[in-house]
Amino acid sequence: MNYIQVFVYGTLKPGEVNYQFYCAEYVVQFFPAVAKGLLYKLPVGYPAMTKGNSNVYGFVLSFQSPKVLSKLDKLEDYCQERAPEENEYQRQIIDTFSSDGKYLARVWSYLMSPEKEELLNAQILPGGFWTGKT
Repeated sequence: MNYIQVFVYGTLKPGEVNYQFYCAEYVVQFFPAVAKGLLYKLPVGYPAMTKGNSNVYGFVLSFQSPKVLSKLDKLEDYCQERAPEENEYQRQIIDTFSSDGKYLARVWSYLMSPEKEELLNAQILPGGFWTGKT
């Protein structure tokens, strides 16, 4: 079966604030994964990932229905019909890896442009891991 797979690194990860509402009832499986990028903490309380060469730690969520993407697009303020600079995030295909560096899959993820991250006064998270739990 072909699943829709999405790499999540912030509020959509299992155990984080948006997982239960946006993902839990639709996820058929999930597993830890690593993506290449840079991870930032935004002052508004959630993270953003940009392209880069550092490790960003998260999960790949697998869904049976592609309809879940429209729900996630809305949360991530992404609309394919808008100009890229009008979106908060861009939905893109990225490569994911296991913690020991083995290639896993090409999946969707939501990335922010470096210009938008800078505009929002983001702070880099050098460890590549974010949690909203205090």
